[in-house]
Amino acid sequence: MQMKKLLIVVGTRPNFIKVTQFKKQAAHFSNLEVKIVHTGQHYDAKMADVFFEQFNLQPDFFLNIPAGSANSQMAEIMIRLEKCMETEYRPDLLVVVGDVNSTFAAALTANKMGIRCAHLESGLRSFDRSMPEEINRLLTDEIADIFFVTEQSGMDHLLKEGKQPEQLFFVGNTMIDTLVAHRTDIARSPILSHLNLTHEPYVLMTMHRPATVDHEEGLRKLLDLIEWVTQRYHLVFPIHPRTLKNLEKYHLLNRFTSNRRILSTEPLDYFAFQRLIEGCAFILTDSGGIQEESTFCQIPCLTLRPNTERPVTCTMGTNTLVPFELETIKQLIASIEAGSYKKGTIPPLWDGASTQRILEVLARPDML
Repeated sequence: MQMKKLLIVVGTRPNFIKVTQFKKQAAHFSNLEVKIVHTGQHYDAKMADVFFEQFNLQPDFFLNIPAGSANSQMAEIMIRLEKCMETEYRPDLLVVVGDVNSTFAAALTANKMGIRCAHLESGLRSFDRSMPEEINRLLTDEIADIFFVTEQSGMDHLLKEGKQPEQLFFVGNTMIDTLVAHRTDIARSPILSHLNLTHEPYVLMTMHRPATVDHEEGLRKLLDLIEWVTQRYHLVFPIHPRTLKNLEKYHLLNRFTSNRRILSTEPLDYFAFQRLIEGCAFILTDSGGIQEESTFCQIPCLTLRPNTERPVTCTMGTNTLVPFELETIKQLIASIEAGSYKKGTIPPLWDGASTQRILEVLARPDML
């Protein structure tokens, strides 16, 4: 049986979380070989190393692109990935993950080199083209050949955009595979004792999107919300460097640092962050992946955005889109505290076996 060579491209921490089980599961298929290339897009190499160490997963190739603008980074990814696939490892299929700049740059490279491309987490749409991620999703799906989909909305969007049913595979969510595989490690994380939260209720927050934190008005609204929440709870806030930088830029940092109920941390390792999700009263976020993780863990999540590319987290899960209006947020928090907030269910195929389903597809004689 001819060996099929798969090369998976990752570039950021959310990408890493979605591919942790591929090499392990590929060992069960006699005709599949999986290698991973890390572009280096994520600027925090130390944190990237921590993630790979926790997952016992090391990239086979590292492109080591320099920091720079989106355009310069994408150009470097294309040049270095092309060289990698010409001189070190020529795959039969390039697998790109998610919606970051590495995703589209890699898909375009494969297209120009005549290498087939599969998009993991395809078909998601926020319909907000001001988001760089939305452009990356749209363009990647325009040139990919195989589409692995996490939720029904992805199937619907891709069919509406003219993709053929035989190209589409509803496989579930590989991010959940990582959660399921590492449940014991997550439970063992000492983060709650490190933050003195073993007997204290707390709220988990992440805020980093430019629409929220890149201007003074948004930061003042954020601080108003934080000050109200911390009257009632400790607030764990792994703060993004952009958020911190802009608080300082607009002379608001002291208002943040003087609040003793805020437990501000650097970006956390995967096990610690998932333990915080599992133990919190609820989550306030503008992130994407946390909507999925909180839905699987059945923890209330209020996403302070006008849209989401992951609608199943709202229609079936524990997530709610909320306008950034303090009174509306207060009302939803009151429903959480009263026990009247929706319970949510886990979406179809979010069961820890999505990676296996993807590899079963790729191992078929009629594929590739």
